[in-house]
Amino acid sequence: MNLFENYTFPNGISLRNRIVMAPMTNYSSNADGTVSDEEVAYYARRSNGVGMVVTACTYVAENGKGFPGQFAGYADQFIPSLKRVADAIHEGGAKAVLQIYHGGRRSIPEEVPNGELVSASDVAFPGNVTPRPLTIEEIKEIINAYGETTRRAIEAGYDGVEIHGANTYLLQQFFSGYTNRRTDEYGGSIENRMRFPLEIVDEVKRVVEKYATKPFIVGYRFSPEEEEETGITMDQTVKLVDALADKGLTYLHVSQTEFFTKPHRFSGDKNKSRVEILLETINGRTPFIGVGSIYSLEDAEKASESGIDLLALGRELLIEPDWVKKAEAGDHNISTEMDQTKQKELVIPDPMWKMLNRPGWIPGMG
Repeated sequence: MNLFENYTFPNGISLRNRIVMAPMTNYSSNADGTVSDEEVAYYARRSNGVGMVVTACTYVAENGKGFPGQFAGYADQFIPSLKRVADAIHEGGAKAVLQIYHGGRRSIPEEVPNGELVSASDVAFPGNVTPRPLTIEEIKEIINAYGETTRRAIEAGYDGVEIHGANTYLLQQFFSGYTNRRTDEYGGSIENRMRFPLEIVDEVKRVVEKYATKPFIVGYRFSPEEEEETGITMDQTVKLVDALADKGLTYLHVSQTEFFTKPHRFSGDKNKSRVEILLETINGRTPFIGVGSIYSLEDAEKASESGIDLLALGRELLIEPDWVKKAEAGDHNISTEMDQTKQKELVIPDPMWKMLNRPGWIPGMG
Protein backbone atom coordinates (compact mmCIF):
# COMPACT_ATOMS: atom_id res chain seq x y z
CA MET A 1 0.00 0.00 0.00
CA ASN A 2 1.23 3.46 -0.93
CA LEU A 3 0.43 5.73 2.01
CA PHE A 4 0.53 8.80 -0.18
CA GLU A 5 -1.84 7.75 -2.95
CA ASN A 6 -5.44 8.90 -3.17
CA TYR A 7 -7.99 6.76 -1.38
CA THR A 8 -11.71 6.60 -2.10
CA PHE A 9 -14.21 5.25 0.43
CA PRO A 10 -16.97 2.95 -0.86
CA ASN A 11 -19.43 5.87 -0.62
CA GLY A 12 -17.36 7.88 -3.12
CA ILE A 13 -15.64 10.33 -0.76
CA SER A 14 -11.99 10.67 -1.78
CA LEU A 15 -8.97 11.48 0.38
CA ARG A 16 -5.74 12.84 -1.04
CA ASN A 17 -3.77 10.18 0.84
CA ARG A 18 -4.19 7.37 3.37
CA ILE A 19 -2.94 9.27 6.42
CA VAL A 20 -5.50 10.27 9.05
CA MET A 21 -5.06 12.59 12.02
CA ALA A 22 -6.26 10.58 14.99
CA PRO A 23 -8.65 12.21 17.49
CA MET A 24 -6.81 13.77 20.43
CA THR A 25 -8.26 15.68 23.36
CA ASN A 26 -6.80 19.17 23.51
CA TYR A 27 -8.45 20.68 26.65
CA SER A 28 -8.52 24.05 24.89
CA SER A 29 -12.14 25.01 24.22
CA ASN A 30 -13.87 27.96 25.83
CA ALA A 31 -15.74 27.55 29.12
CA ASP A 32 -19.09 27.91 27.33
CA GLY A 33 -18.42 24.87 25.14
CA THR A 34 -17.43 26.77 22.00
CA VAL A 35 -14.12 26.27 20.23
CA SER A 36 -11.32 28.71 20.98
CA ASP A 37 -9.13 30.60 18.52
CA GLU A 38 -6.14 28.54 19.72
CA GLU A 39 -8.02 25.34 18.96
CA VAL A 40 -8.96 26.46 15.45
CA ALA A 41 -5.33 27.39 14.75
CA TYR A 42 -4.20 23.99 16.08
CA TYR A 43 -6.42 22.16 13.58
CA ALA A 44 -5.50 24.47 10.73
CA ARG A 45 -1.79 23.78 11.34
CA ARG A 46 -2.32 20.01 11.05
CA SER A 47 -4.68 19.89 8.08
CA ASN A 48 -2.23 20.70 5.31
CA GLY A 49 -0.91 17.21 4.71
CA VAL A 50 -3.23 14.49 5.99
CA GLY A 51 -6.13 13.14 3.99
CA MET A 52 -8.62 13.30 6.86
CA VAL A 53 -8.81 14.83 10.34
CA VAL A 54 -10.87 13.25 13.11
CA THR A 55 -11.50 15.93 15.73
CA ALA A 56 -11.34 15.64 19.49
CA CYS A 57 -14.59 14.18 20.81
CA THR A 58 -17.56 16.50 21.21
CA TYR A 59 -20.23 15.58 23.75
CA VAL A 60 -23.72 14.85 22.49
CA ALA A 61 -25.55 15.48 25.79
CA GLU A 62 -25.06 18.07 28.49
CA ASN A 63 -24.28 15.37 31.06
CA GLY A 64 -21.65 13.75 28.85
CA LYS A 65 -18.73 16.15 29.24
CA GLY A 66 -15.62 14.19 30.11
CA PHE A 67 -12.83 16.80 30.03
CA PRO A 68 -12.27 20.42 30.96
CA GLY A 69 -11.93 22.61 27.88
CA GLN A 70 -14.01 20.37 25.63
CA PHE A 71 -16.20 21.66 22.82
CA ALA A 72 -19.89 20.84 22.79
CA GLY A 73 -22.33 19.60 20.18
CA TYR A 74 -25.48 18.94 22.20
CA ALA A 75 -27.50 21.96 21.03
CA ASP A 76 -28.04 23.93 17.83
CA GLN A 77 -26.40 26.96 19.40
CA PHE A 78 -23.05 25.18 18.92
CA ILE A 79 -23.35 24.77 15.14
CA PRO A 80 -21.38 27.98 14.38
CA SER A 81 -18.67 26.82 16.78
CA LEU A 82 -18.50 23.38 15.20
CA LYS A 83 -18.32 25.00 11.76
CA ARG A 84 -15.16 26.91 12.72
CA VAL A 85 -13.26 23.64 13.15
CA ALA A 86 -14.65 22.10 9.94
CA ASP A 87 -13.72 25.23 7.98
CA ALA A 88 -10.18 25.26 9.39
CA ILE A 89 -9.66 21.63 8.40
CA HIS A 90 -11.09 22.17 4.92
CA GLU A 91 -8.84 25.16 4.33
CA GLY A 92 -5.90 22.79 4.70
CA GLY A 93 -7.34 20.41 2.13
CA ALA A 94 -8.33 17.56 4.47
CA LYS A 95 -11.71 15.97 5.07
CA ALA A 96 -13.26 16.87 8.44
CA VAL A 97 -14.81 14.21 10.67
CA LEU A 98 -16.44 15.14 13.98
CA GLN A 99 -15.97 12.56 16.73
CA ILE A 100 -19.13 12.30 18.84
CA TYR A 101 -19.38 10.76 22.29
CA HIS A 102 -20.76 10.70 25.82
CA GLY A 103 -18.40 10.37 28.79
CA GLY A 104 -20.75 8.32 30.95
CA ARG A 105 -19.10 7.39 34.24
CA ARG A 106 -16.01 9.35 33.17
CA SER A 107 -17.85 12.67 32.93
CA ILE A 108 -16.90 15.55 35.23
CA PRO A 109 -19.29 16.09 38.18
CA GLU A 110 -18.38 19.79 38.36
CA GLU A 111 -19.35 20.32 34.71
CA VAL A 112 -22.57 18.34 34.29
CA PRO A 113 -26.10 19.17 35.51
CA ASN A 114 -26.52 18.55 39.25
CA GLY A 115 -23.13 16.84 39.34
CA GLU A 116 -24.89 13.57 38.49
CA LEU A 117 -23.09 10.98 36.39
CA VAL A 118 -24.84 8.28 34.38
CA SER A 119 -23.68 4.98 32.93
CA ALA A 120 -24.85 1.47 32.12
CA SER A 121 -24.63 0.55 35.82
CA ASP A 122 -23.50 2.00 39.15
CA VAL A 123 -19.81 1.13 38.69
CA ALA A 124 -17.59 4.12 39.42
CA PHE A 125 -14.51 5.08 37.44
CA PRO A 126 -11.54 5.10 39.87
CA GLY A 127 -11.43 8.44 41.68
CA ASN A 128 -14.77 9.59 40.32
CA VAL A 129 -18.26 9.64 41.84
CA THR A 130 -20.54 6.63 41.37
CA PRO A 131 -22.81 6.95 38.33
CA ARG A 132 -26.52 6.25 38.24
CA PRO A 133 -27.75 3.55 35.82
CA LEU A 134 -29.60 5.04 32.85
CA THR A 135 -33.28 4.25 32.50
CA ILE A 136 -34.57 2.79 29.23
CA GLU A 137 -36.17 6.16 28.43
CA GLU A 138 -32.84 7.94 29.01
CA ILE A 139 -31.03 5.42 26.82
CA LYS A 140 -33.43 6.27 24.00
CA GLU A 141 -32.83 9.98 24.61
CA ILE A 142 -29.07 9.53 24.32
CA ILE A 143 -29.46 7.51 21.13
CA ASN A 144 -31.50 10.42 19.78
CA ALA A 145 -28.80 12.85 20.98
CA TYR A 146 -26.19 11.07 18.84
CA GLY A 147 -28.49 11.53 15.87
CA GLU A 148 -29.11 15.19 16.61
CA THR A 149 -25.39 15.90 16.94
CA THR A 150 -24.87 14.16 13.61
CA ARG A 151 -27.45 16.51 12.07
CA ARG A 152 -25.53 19.46 13.50
CA ALA A 153 -22.30 18.09 12.01
CA ILE A 154 -23.99 17.96 8.62
CA GLU A 155 -25.23 21.54 9.01
CA ALA A 156 -21.78 22.69 10.15
CA GLY A 157 -20.21 21.34 6.96
CA TYR A 158 -18.38 18.25 8.19
CA ASP A 159 -17.66 15.38 5.84
CA GLY A 160 -18.62 12.84 8.47
CA VAL A 161 -18.83 11.75 12.09
CA GLU A 162 -16.95 9.13 14.06
CA ILE A 163 -18.96 7.38 16.77
CA HIS A 164 -16.62 7.09 19.76
CA GLY A 165 -17.13 3.60 21.14
CA ALA A 166 -13.63 3.36 22.64
CA ASN A 167 -11.45 4.46 25.55
CA THR A 168 -13.94 3.38 28.27
CA TYR A 169 -16.58 6.04 27.50
CA LEU A 170 -20.33 5.40 27.54
CA LEU A 171 -20.66 3.07 24.55
CA GLN A 172 -17.82 0.92 25.83
CA GLN A 173 -19.35 1.03 29.32
CA PHE A 174 -22.44 -0.66 27.88
CA PHE A 175 -20.44 -3.22 25.89
CA SER A 176 -18.15 -4.20 28.77
CA GLY A 177 -19.26 -6.87 31.21
CA TYR A 178 -17.24 -5.07 33.87
CA THR A 179 -19.20 -1.80 33.73
CA ASN A 180 -22.53 -3.22 32.52
CA ARG A 181 -24.33 -5.17 35.27
CA ARG A 182 -27.82 -4.60 33.84
CA THR A 183 -30.48 -7.31 33.70
CA ASP A 184 -32.74 -5.71 31.06
CA GLU A 185 -32.46 -5.82 27.27
CA TYR A 186 -29.28 -3.69 27.42
CA GLY A 187 -27.34 -6.02 29.71
CA GLY A 188 -26.39 -9.62 30.36
CA SER A 189 -25.60 -11.43 27.10
CA ILE A 190 -23.08 -10.01 24.67
CA GLU A 191 -25.92 -9.47 22.19
CA ASN A 192 -27.71 -7.31 24.77
CA ARG A 193 -24.53 -5.42 25.65
CA MET A 194 -23.97 -4.65 21.96
CA ARG A 195 -27.51 -3.34 21.58
CA PHE A 196 -26.84 0.27 22.67
CA PRO A 197 -23.86 0.95 20.37
CA LEU A 198 -25.56 -0.78 17.44
CA GLU A 199 -28.76 1.24 17.94
CA ILE A 200 -26.66 4.41 17.94
CA VAL A 201 -25.10 3.36 14.63
CA ASP A 202 -28.57 2.81 13.19
CA GLU A 203 -29.79 6.20 14.41
CA VAL A 204 -26.76 8.06 13.06
CA LYS A 205 -27.18 6.35 9.69
CA ARG A 206 -30.91 7.21 9.67
CA VAL A 207 -30.13 10.88 10.30
CA VAL A 208 -27.49 10.91 7.57
CA GLU A 209 -29.95 9.43 5.10
CA LYS A 210 -32.53 12.06 6.06
CA TYR A 211 -30.37 15.19 6.18
CA ALA A 212 -27.19 14.73 4.16
CA THR A 213 -27.38 15.99 0.59
CA LYS A 214 -24.12 14.32 -0.48
CA PRO A 215 -22.05 11.31 0.64
CA PHE A 216 -21.27 11.49 4.36
CA ILE A 217 -18.80 9.46 6.41
CA VAL A 218 -19.97 7.41 9.41
CA GLY A 219 -17.08 5.75 11.23
CA TYR A 220 -16.89 3.82 14.50
CA ARG A 221 -13.94 3.66 16.92
CA PHE A 222 -13.49 0.86 19.43
CA SER A 223 -10.98 -0.42 22.00
CA PRO A 224 -10.16 -4.13 21.62
CA GLU A 225 -9.64 -5.27 25.22
CA GLU A 226 -9.91 -4.30 28.89
CA GLU A 227 -7.74 -5.35 31.84
CA GLU A 228 -10.55 -6.22 34.24
CA GLU A 229 -11.38 -9.92 34.61
CA THR A 230 -14.98 -9.38 33.50
CA GLY A 231 -14.01 -6.72 30.97
CA ILE A 232 -13.86 -6.87 27.18
CA THR A 233 -11.87 -9.71 25.63
CA MET A 234 -10.61 -10.01 22.07
CA ASP A 235 -13.23 -12.69 21.41
CA GLN A 236 -15.98 -10.27 22.42
CA THR A 237 -14.53 -7.51 20.28
CA VAL A 238 -14.47 -9.88 17.30
CA LYS A 239 -18.24 -10.35 17.78
CA LEU A 240 -18.83 -6.59 17.99
CA VAL A 241 -16.64 -5.84 14.98
CA ASP A 242 -18.37 -8.59 13.00
CA ALA A 243 -21.73 -6.95 13.74
CA LEU A 244 -20.41 -3.47 12.96
CA ALA A 245 -18.89 -4.64 9.67
CA ASP A 246 -22.39 -5.61 8.53
CA LYS A 247 -23.78 -2.13 9.26
CA GLY A 248 -22.55 -0.42 6.11
CA LEU A 249 -20.26 1.96 7.98
CA THR A 250 -17.71 4.03 6.07
CA TYR A 251 -14.89 2.70 8.24
CA LEU A 252 -13.92 1.04 11.51
CA HIS A 253 -11.11 2.55 13.60
CA VAL A 254 -9.26 0.66 16.32
CA SER A 255 -7.95 2.53 19.38
CA GLN A 256 -4.75 1.09 20.85
CA THR A 257 -1.38 2.33 22.04
CA GLU A 258 0.87 0.04 19.97
CA PHE A 259 0.11 -0.94 16.39
CA PHE A 260 1.44 -4.51 16.53
CA THR A 261 0.04 -5.44 19.97
CA LYS A 262 -1.07 -9.05 20.31
CA PRO A 263 -4.28 -10.02 22.12
CA HIS A 264 -4.17 -10.63 25.85
CA ARG A 265 -7.27 -12.83 26.07
CA PHE A 266 -8.24 -14.63 22.90
CA SER A 267 -9.33 -18.16 22.06
CA GLY A 268 -7.79 -18.01 18.60
CA ASP A 269 -4.19 -17.65 17.41
CA LYS A 270 -2.46 -15.45 19.98
CA ASN A 271 0.59 -15.13 17.75
CA LYS A 272 -1.39 -12.89 15.44
CA SER A 273 -1.60 -9.18 16.18
CA ARG A 274 -4.91 -7.56 17.02
CA VAL A 275 -4.76 -5.79 13.66
CA GLU A 276 -4.42 -9.11 11.83
CA ILE A 277 -7.35 -10.58 13.77
CA LEU A 278 -9.52 -7.55 13.10
CA LEU A 279 -8.70 -7.51 9.40
CA GLU A 280 -9.63 -11.20 9.16
CA THR A 281 -12.90 -10.49 10.98
CA ILE A 282 -13.82 -7.55 8.78
CA ASN A 283 -12.81 -9.51 5.66
CA GLY A 284 -13.08 -6.54 3.32
CA ARG A 285 -16.61 -5.58 4.33
CA THR A 286 -15.59 -2.06 5.38
CA PRO A 287 -12.37 0.00 5.40
CA PHE A 288 -10.19 -0.29 8.49
CA ILE A 289 -8.01 2.38 10.13
CA GLY A 290 -4.99 1.21 12.11
CA VAL A 291 -3.18 3.25 14.76
CA GLY A 292 -0.63 2.94 17.54
CA SER A 293 2.68 4.71 18.24
CA ILE A 294 3.57 5.41 14.62
CA TYR A 295 6.31 8.06 14.61
CA SER A 296 8.90 7.53 11.89
CA LEU A 297 8.44 6.91 8.18
CA GLU A 298 9.79 3.41 8.81
CA ASP A 299 7.08 2.84 11.44
CA ALA A 300 4.43 3.91 8.96
CA GLU A 301 5.79 1.79 6.11
CA LYS A 302 5.88 -1.31 8.33
CA ALA A 303 2.31 -0.68 9.52
CA SER A 304 1.09 -0.15 5.96
CA GLU A 305 2.21 -3.68 5.04
CA SER A 306 -0.37 -5.16 7.45
CA GLY A 307 -3.28 -4.78 5.03
CA ILE A 308 -4.96 -1.76 6.67
CA ASP A 309 -6.72 0.72 4.42
CA LEU A 310 -5.77 3.89 6.29
CA LEU A 311 -3.19 4.77 8.95
CA ALA A 312 -3.91 7.20 11.77
CA LEU A 313 -1.21 9.30 13.42
CA GLY A 314 -1.83 11.01 16.73
CA ARG A 315 1.04 12.11 18.92
CA GLU A 316 3.45 12.28 15.98
CA LEU A 317 1.36 15.03 14.38
CA LEU A 318 1.80 17.06 17.56
CA ILE A 319 5.56 16.60 17.31
CA GLU A 320 5.72 17.11 13.54
CA PRO A 321 2.69 18.77 11.89
CA ASP A 322 4.47 18.55 8.50
CA TRP A 323 4.93 14.78 8.79
CA VAL A 324 3.08 13.94 5.56
CA LYS A 325 4.95 16.51 3.48
CA LYS A 326 8.33 15.34 4.80
CA ALA A 327 7.52 11.64 4.64
CA GLU A 328 6.24 11.86 1.08
CA ALA A 329 9.50 13.53 0.12
CA GLY A 330 11.34 10.53 1.59
CA ASP A 331 12.76 12.45 4.56
CA HIS A 332 14.01 9.85 7.05
CA ASN A 333 15.02 12.53 9.56
CA ILE A 334 11.50 13.41 10.68
CA SER A 335 11.34 14.58 14.30
CA THR A 336 9.96 11.83 16.53
CA GLU A 337 10.50 13.55 19.89
CA MET A 338 8.96 16.80 21.01
CA ASP A 339 11.13 19.91 20.85
CA GLN A 340 10.01 21.72 23.99
CA THR A 341 11.23 25.06 22.66
CA LYS A 342 8.78 25.02 19.74
CA GLN A 343 5.31 25.21 21.25
CA LYS A 344 4.38 28.36 19.31
CA GLU A 345 5.83 27.07 16.06
CA LEU A 346 3.93 23.80 16.49
CA VAL A 347 0.73 25.72 17.30
CA ILE A 348 -0.18 23.70 20.38
CA PRO A 349 -2.60 25.51 22.73
CA ASP A 350 -1.39 26.23 26.26
CA PRO A 351 -3.84 23.88 28.05
CA MET A 352 -2.89 21.00 25.77
CA TRP A 353 0.82 21.76 26.13
CA LYS A 354 0.53 21.41 29.89
CA MET A 355 -1.26 18.05 29.55
CA LEU A 356 1.41 16.69 27.20
CA ASN A 357 3.82 16.61 30.13
CA ARG A 358 2.16 13.49 31.51
CA PRO A 359 4.92 10.92 32.14
CA GLY A 360 5.57 8.80 29.08
CA TRP A 361 2.62 10.13 27.14
CA ILE A 362 4.64 11.75 24.38
CA PRO A 363 8.32 11.25 23.50
CA GLY A 364 10.56 14.11 24.55
CA MET A 365 8.12 15.62 27.03
CA GLY A 366 8.62 15.85 30.76
